[in-house]
Amino acid sequence: MLPPLCPSSSRGYASTTSVSRITTHYTIYPRDKDKRWEGVNMERFAEEADVVIVGGGPAGLSAAIRLKQLAAEHGKEIRVCLVEKAAQIGAHTLSGACLEPRSLEELFPDWKERGAPLHTPVTEDKFGILTKKFRIPVPILPGLPMVNHGNYIVRLGHFVSWLGEQAEALGVEVYPGYAAAEVLFHEDGSVKGVATNDVGIQKDGAPKASFERGLELHAKVTVFAEGCHGHLAKQLYKKYNLREKCQPQSYGIGLKELWTIDEKKWKPGRIEHTVGWPLDRHTYGGSFLYHLNEGEPLVALGFVVGLDYQNPYLNPFREFQRWKHHPSVQPTLEGGKRIAYGARALNEGGLQSIPKLTFPGGLLIGCSPGLMNVPKIKGTHTAMKSGILASEAIFSQLINENLQSKTIGLDVQEYEENLKKSWVWKELYSVRNIRPSCHSVLGLYGGMIYTGIFYWILRGLEPWTLKHPGPDFAQLKPAKDCTPIEYPKPDGKISFDLLSSVALSGTNHEHDQPAHLTLKDDSIPVNKNLAIFDGPEQRFCPAGVYEYIPLETGEGSRLQINAQNCVHCKTCDIKDPSQNINWVVPEGGGGPAYNGM
Repeated sequence: MLPPLCPSSSRGYASTTSVSRITTHYTIYPRDKDKRWEGVNMERFAEEADVVIVGGGPAGLSAAIRLKQLAAEHGKEIRVCLVEKAAQIGAHTLSGACLEPRSLEELFPDWKERGAPLHTPVTEDKFGILTKKFRIPVPILPGLPMVNHGNYIVRLGHFVSWLGEQAEALGVEVYPGYAAAEVLFHEDGSVKGVATNDVGIQKDGAPKASFERGLELHAKVTVFAEGCHGHLAKQLYKKYNLREKCQPQSYGIGLKELWTIDEKKWKPGRIEHTVGWPLDRHTYGGSFLYHLNEGEPLVALGFVVGLDYQNPYLNPFREFQRWKHHPSVQPTLEGGKRIAYGARALNEGGLQSIPKLTFPGGLLIGCSPGLMNVPKIKGTHTAMKSGILASEAIFSQLINENLQSKTIGLDVQEYEENLKKSWVWKELYSVRNIRPSCHSVLGLYGGMIYTGIFYWILRGLEPWTLKHPGPDFAQLKPAKDCTPIEYPKPDGKISFDLLSSVALSGTNHEHDQPAHLTLKDDSIPVNKNLAIFDGPEQRFCPAGVYEYIPLETGEGSRLQINAQNCVHCKTCDIKDPSQNINWVVPEGGGGPAYNGM
């Protein structure tokens, strides 16, 4: 039997019949113990493929494309299936983005003839330190990670959509709107494949008349390309102890807007980055402002905050809104119009935080294990290369007639070996100390000094490797030890409120389904997060998902989860100081509907 649906108010809940348990998801309350599910047919159809890829981003699509290219070159038939939780390929993709075309040139030397949407070559690089009223220009010396000569400013969602078209033309079976909800295993412990999400479940966890079981996709190798902090990758880390020999991953949250601006202020190809105000020196972060050349005066701007910040009163969204009022930024936006908003977590751990990448039956590629070059603020080129290398290793095993596999699911260890011999590893090794160097007493400025001395002179050849201080969630200090941050009210012209921003993300979920933001224990938000940290989830979420609402009795509060607002950024799963929130996939197709973010 399920626990009662109306917990008593003594545990911090309203004791009215209208307020049910917060978490109703079957991952917390199994259906085999729920009488409402008795007699429901739980059989799933299964499809067999050679390779199944989870995630239709740059890494997953590059892997799919390379497999099909190799199959064509060798005259082999290989079935490759790719599932993507977004309703359309590219609709959940969000990045700056400045693209280094190195891996694209490898995948498609004729990418220009194929019409890849790289319309804006970088023409100008600017970097500065902000104080409250001034911008101090910093020269970008040749060889520093911030040099963008030869790169392109892109709308990454459009680029990913184009990759999807190339994959389908090569014969990849691409299934958008199908969220991989579960990893399947053989009896020998190797990965068998994945199952997509069930549909037709009520908000209270009961089956609807329209209930349908998800589909099983079985494969010889399953490639996990879920992006930053994938929910299936989290399970694989534990099952195969993949993080045993690496440091905890460190993350940032990136918030982004697209604006059309006055044509007189438009400088196509210009890239601007800043650090400093409005963040203090101990809070890692910075801004970007890119001028696109897409047929209209368009700029992409955004703000990244390291999720190892300490003050629970910090609100990344409001820091972003405040930054836009800086005297060096506001003039560009005045008279313009904001047309899009979104947010996504990104990996900042670098080389020290990369887990073991292979295991029996599967492997991890792209931003899922965390291959981003942090000081470059680029991960697309490394993600694509990891997909290419993975597919080359997988293909050699698939066509090896003398292969002796110890498990039913193939263990493609050559992929990790080849990645460590590639330029990806060399690049990540050279910058490995830049992000952790920001943890000195000088904070971010210590990191800049370190970069100037050790990276620029030694190119990462220093004989030491710095460590991160620990997982991001553990860095948060109790509210009583911190100063609340006063944020200015948005003016509705340059800065905006949260809900009108989320409306621009196109986010939508089927309302009558269990919240996919699950709590391991419904009592912890009030008893710990609110009591000790003053409810930081209501500030670090960039979509207004978490709200503490006064109880009807007038005493105390309860947590309300507005799951339909979720933009799938994963910040809550990362930063929750109690590690009580577990993000799982909603029904396929739900989430943001980004157009070229």
